[in-house]
Amino acid sequence: MLIKKGAEASLYLEEWHNRKVIMKRRLPKKYRVPELDKEIRSYRTIHEPQIIHRAKAAGVPTPTIFMVDIAEATIVMEFINGKQVKQVLDDFSAEERRHLCCLIGNLIGRLHNRGIIHGDLTTSNMILTPRGRVVFVDFGLSEHSIELETRGVDLHLMKTAFQSTHYKYAKESFGMVMEGYAEARGNEAAKHVLEKIREIEKRGRYVSERKEAEV
Repeated sequence: MLIKKGAEASLYLEEWHNRKVIMKRRLPKKYRVPELDKEIRSYRTIHEPQIIHRAKAAGVPTPTIFMVDIAEATIVMEFINGKQVKQVLDDFSAEERRHLCCLIGNLIGRLHNRGIIHGDLTTSNMILTPRGRVVFVDFGLSEHSIELETRGVDLHLMKTAFQSTHYKYAKESFGMVMEGYAEARGNEAAKHVLEKIREIEKRGRYVSERKEAEV
């Protein structure tokens, strides 16, 4: 059963060896040269499970990978029982929300400690389980980097997600994310990333103002 159709891949909820799983399939793109398309899909099919495994080793809950089919560009992974943080965050009490956001920040810090950039940090890609674990999913855009710029971009996307989806609590929630991030990476590292986020925001405003001036 198709549960999500994305630009990069489609997710199916299936039964596999008597267990519920997610099958992530990267379907061919007709606009690409076939040989290049196959190479891109194969690379991403190999790359994503590797990143997920390293994230798990860093102490970040991620789905277990059961099988990788390179020829079919398909990953079979654990189905995580729970709800997207996007679905529940606004219904929490202030204390529960602060605790959850601090935990999310800590997990992001653990990723960055290992040079893992998620690439799509939104509350849609975090599953809260009934036992209170936060599981990070969808590492399709992830990469390895220790650059301050990429860490800043990663967290800037998280901040933007709060502002667009959870605007009532955006400032407080992102503040708690950064508090948890500092716990994992240290105050100095968190300070540098915040400075980079502000720089990225200024660049964005500058581009917007130039576009408006050109109209």
